[in-house]
Amino acid sequence: MFAADEASARLGIELVESGAGKAVCRMRVTRAMVNGHGIAHGGHLFLLADTAFACACNSRGPVTVAAGADIAFVAPVHEDDVLTATAEERILFGRNGVYDVTVRRGDVVVAEFRGRSRAVGGGAGRLQHPRSRDDR
Repeated sequence: MFAADEASARLGIELVESGAGKAVCRMRVTRAMVNGHGIAHGGHLFLLADTAFACACNSRGPVTVAAGADIAFVAPVHEDDVLTATAEERILFGRNGVYDVTVRRGDVVVAEFRGRSRAVGGGAGRLQHPRSRDDR
């Protein structure tokens, strides 16, 4: 799944580690990611955390998507900062899961993310828009 993730690749996100219910991703903040306040745009931090979350919740096999997520920004991030997002599964119940992702700059926590997942399929592949069934 990560190999086909063009959005993450274009931001330079690397998958550092993955395993059952876990993933670690890394990203360097570029000039293009900095907002008018001179700090990283929160959307980029969210995307990094969401990518780690996606890798963790898809680590078990069935196609799994986000059902929702929240993020708390706790420290500013600047150009050239290298961020590491560590995702860990908290619980699986039925086709649902809860994952926590901590985003750090070195030892400093800069954001906390909680994602809720939903398994939607049995194998890898592209998810189809609901209307696409009618277009066949």
